Amino acid sequence: MYWRLSTFYLFYFASLGALVPYWSLYLKHLGFTALEIGQLMALLMTTKIISPNIWGWIADHTGRPMAVVRLGSLLALVAFSLVFFVHDYWPLALVMVGYSFFWHAALPQFESTTLGHLGKEHHRYSQIRLWGSIGFIVSVASLGPLMDIAGPGWLPPVLLTLFGAIWLSSLGVPESRRHQEEEPGAGSLFELLSKPEVIALLAVCFLAQASHGPYYTFYTLYLEAHGYSHSTIGQMWALGVIAEIGIFMVMHRLAPQFGLRALLIIALLLTTVRWLMIGYWPDSLTLLLSAQTLHAASFGIFHAVAIALFHRHFRGRHHGRGQALYSSLAFGGGGAFGALYSGMGWESLGPAITFAIAALLAFFAAVIAWRWIEVGR
Repeated sequence: MYWRLSTFYLFYFASLGALVPYWSLYLKHLGFTALEIGQLMALLMTTKIISPNIWGWIADHTGRPMAVVRLGSLLALVAFSLVFFVHDYWPLALVMVGYSFFWHAALPQFESTTLGHLGKEHHRYSQIRLWGSIGFIVSVASLGPLMDIAGPGWLPPVLLTLFGAIWLSSLGVPESRRHQEEEPGAGSLFELLSKPEVIALLAVCFLAQASHGPYYTFYTLYLEAHGYSHSTIGQMWALGVIAEIGIFMVMHRLAPQFGLRALLIIALLLTTVRWLMIGYWPDSLTLLLSAQTLHAASFGIFHAVAIALFHRHFRGRHHGRGQALYSSLAFGGGGAFGALYSGMGWESLGPAITFAIAALLAFFAAVIAWRWIEVGR
């Protein structure tokens, strides 16, 4: 089961490694402005606000999250194929909304399935998830040289192939045998969402992901403007994920030793430092490399802690919707907000101020985590 689960993560995050760093290059290749690129990238995140919750509700009520994963992966593959026929703003926007609505359905329910298969050994999650990071590295590092040689026009065929691999890998993963009944004391979903610690967790996740807006939307274009080649840019992205893999390999030791709350606060403070380094010293390769290693904190530690906290709060029949909430509010709502303010501020305020805003959001998230999130080890 380890390799079946890991293979899905491998291909899913390989597609993310093609999409996130290079889709803005493809949009620029089509002639879109920075504002339009920000808006189109925001659409990818906006569907993530709605999609995971709809599919999460279906999965929790049918008890078949893997059926949702397979259907969503197949429909995303079909919808994305339309990218080859559209190049204007509104037609492309509609296609991006269509395929991302189905693409975003898959991961939260697969996360739920993975945790269901792991059962009481959920601390092993990061050892499986690290294969997603490996897929991201292979994708981002190999596509950089391809962009240098052949140009961004090769990106859609690569993504279509990866979407097909995601669907094929989903066919080999069975449904988990986790209990679908509500656990004693779980209460209603509304009662869970009314708890101050859950509200704080949702706010932290939203702000943390929103702080990634300039990075996910413009980092590639930012480095390109400062004279870095696409191969070097791909290696920079890969370095960040290598650091992420390293932290995933030791998270099962760090969490019991330091506690989830402390790790969360540390991760958010290091995220603040990372955005300031990127925003104000883009010509210093040494500082850029150091900033990329902090991806271990801004994503690696943060994501592992967030998954554990949502798993702790949302149990039984709320499990699928808990993972869907994390996906939709953080990566959907936060990601869309991040892409929008980045697109609006990139040319009017400049990259340095835009990254400073990102740093401020991460710092606010750290303050909320320090004040309102109280968890044991």
